[in-house]
Amino acid sequence: MQNKLFYILATVLVGISFFKDRNKTKIALMKAWKSFQNILPQMLGIITSVGIIIAFLNPERISSIIGSSSGWFGVILAAIVGSLTLIPGFVAFPTAAILLENGAGYMQLGAFISTLMMVGLMTAPMEIQFFGKKSTILRNSLAFLFSLIVAFVIGKVVG
Repeated sequence: MQNKLFYILATVLVGISFFKDRNKTKIALMKAWKSFQNILPQMLGIITSVGIIIAFLNPERISSIIGSSSGWFGVILAAIVGSLTLIPGFVAFPTAAILLENGAGYMQLGAFISTLMMVGLMTAPMEIQFFGKKSTILRNSLAFLFSLIVAFVIGKVVG
């Protein structure tokens, strides 16, 4: 029901914008379409990858690897995978929801999402060029540590 309301609201607001200034609205819609075209291949690739992983790993296997019963081993594993992965946030959260439905634990997903958003091992070489080696290593290390703290808090609150 909430999604329908958002779609209706978006349609009404685009309609108001169109009647107010057709040219600007057309330009904005074209920019949005181009942005969607740029994002779509990444999104489809990641969702397809997760789909393939879920097809090969049944919920019991996912649960044993990064489920709540995997404990800190699963948290560390999820944090390492999150640190190494370069996924935009708008794809990461639906991916986490799919993993949660298939047996992943809250604490493990907290570590995965927070390292995914804060730790950038794939982008570290570029970050080193701009900020230097010491600050890049310090930032990534502190972000990784903070992600483990986030996972612990999530585990206490939700688990």
